[in-house]
Amino acid sequence: MLLKSKIDSQRIIKIGIWIYFFLLLFEGGLRKWILPALAGPLALVRDPIAILLVLLSLKQGLFSKNNYIIATTFFGIIALATTFLTGHGNIGVSIYGARIMLIHFPVIFIIGKVFKKEDLLKMGEIMLWIAIPMSILMILQFYSPQSAWVNRGVGGDLEGAGFSGALGYYRPPGTFSFITGLTQFYGLLACFVFYFWLRPNIVNKYLLFVATLGLLAAIPFSISRTLLYQTVIVFIFGVFVVSRTIKNLPKLVFGGIGIVALLLFLSTLSILETPMEAFTSRFVGATKYEGGVSGTLVDRYLGGMFEAIQPDKNQSIFGNGLGSGTNAGAQILVNTGLHKIHWVEEEWQRITYESGIILGFGFIFIRIILGIQLFTLAFQRLMKNSILPWLLVSFCLILLPNGQWGQPASLGFAILTTGLTLASLKNSNQKNCQS
Repeated sequence: MLLKSKIDSQRIIKIGIWIYFFLLLFEGGLRKWILPALAGPLALVRDPIAILLVLLSLKQGLFSKNNYIIATTFFGIIALATTFLTGHGNIGVSIYGARIMLIHFPVIFIIGKVFKKEDLLKMGEIMLWIAIPMSILMILQFYSPQSAWVNRGVGGDLEGAGFSGALGYYRPPGTFSFITGLTQFYGLLACFVFYFWLRPNIVNKYLLFVATLGLLAAIPFSISRTLLYQTVIVFIFGVFVVSRTIKNLPKLVFGGIGIVALLLFLSTLSILETPMEAFTSRFVGATKYEGGVSGTLVDRYLGGMFEAIQPDKNQSIFGNGLGSGTNAGAQILVNTGLHKIHWVEEEWQRITYESGIILGFGFIFIRIILGIQLFTLAFQRLMKNSILPWLLVSFCLILLPNGQWGQPASLGFAILTTGLTLASLKNSNQKNCQS
């Protein structure tokens, strides 16, 4: 009876993870097109699911001896206390900020415990299917004016959801509220695309080919350097997989030829001519004013690292309070008269701005250590010819240590990707990441 109850609970938990996944992909669509009047509350639509997952997992003892959960709970409770003692003291903003590490962060380990390899592959295959209409939607958004229905903003905003791009074209958000969610969707998709090419016969080859076309076409249509660099990083990790043994040399050569041929074919399509011009213009312009690889990878990935340890004139040793560095939280505080509170874009700066140097560094340290552990274990699995963890960790390391978790879609993809990476490591060493 107890065994049946445990199996039923884990089935519910697994269903909850799938709901979390689909809400992450289509939350923006709900806020823009289907229920625009509820755009505000729907920004938190995944929070009840995360709470349910945490409660069920606590009941099942899935967090037993998990040092990451213990540490984040400890720091989180203290940060909540200092928010009311020395920070802004707004209960709504405090809860909004605290939910990041106290509610969503534990979902990483829930996915890692409950998901099996077949679940990972099923999610990857579903992403291949979703990539096809997502790419079509992106094309429609790219060529349509911002006043068009496909480009409606959050809450039905007629000014559109596109973000400034190049040559008069906007960066399309797909089903998401903002371009960030779309680029991260394709970043995670790239991991599965490379995996299915390296492990053929798992999914339909025609589906894989079309999804690959969608991924490659998404780079110019997104007008996003970040998406390009994400894909290149995953590709480099994939090349490392293939180049490990001499017998894989033909795969590497023919794979490279195939990619070059595919890119040449795509470059001849008239539908890609305009987005390629816009992307090239954006790339050249941004490289001139923001820097090339250093501007996107170094400055953005490590952005605010040195600034995070420098005292801010508006920052106390215990910070300004949880949630005050997020866009939504800052807006609420400004509306209540706390004009000095401002949105902090860089992640590590946001953390130390909200929680102060001591507690903030605690949160940062937890995320860095988890990233190092996952990378180490993924490399060990790669040496045993298990390549999925290695490919997933390539994208995980972009989102986990310094991803912008104050933004809902970025938080969701960071939690999902890290959880999937942990789940892919299922072996005797897995308990090292669970404790």
